[in-house]
Amino acid sequence: QVQLVESGGGLVQAGGSLRLSCVASGRTFSGDLMAWFRQAPGKEREIVAAINWSPEITYLFDSAEGRFTISRDEVNSTVYLQMNSLKPEDTGVYYCACKSGRDISLLARAYDYWGQGTQVTVSS
Repeated sequence: QVQLVESGGGLVQAGGSLRLSCVASGRTFSGDLMAWFRQAPGKEREIVAAINWSPEITYLFDSAEGRFTISRDEVNSTVYLQMNSLKPEDTGVYYCACKSGRDISLLARAYDYWGQGTQVTVSS
């Protein structure tokens, strides 16, 4: 079955950087869309960035633009989220998600598979 395993979260000071990784397994993902969502305490899960496996098309949303980069390693079936200039409002649990098909969707319910999440805490 499909498995998504995230890593790379942690505690960082404002202005710092983190790189999240998501290792995908269980099938071929070339026709899928991968995304990172963030869920802050008391808030709904919101999309941060997304990427198609092939061809590589990337999407960044809202405050991620200009600070975050999403990329993928096809050989190792891994998706990365490089987060720079982190702010306290970036705090939350970050989830990796996979959606069948290449079309972008901002809605969490459109995604078929989810990782367990990794906590990112940015202190001021």
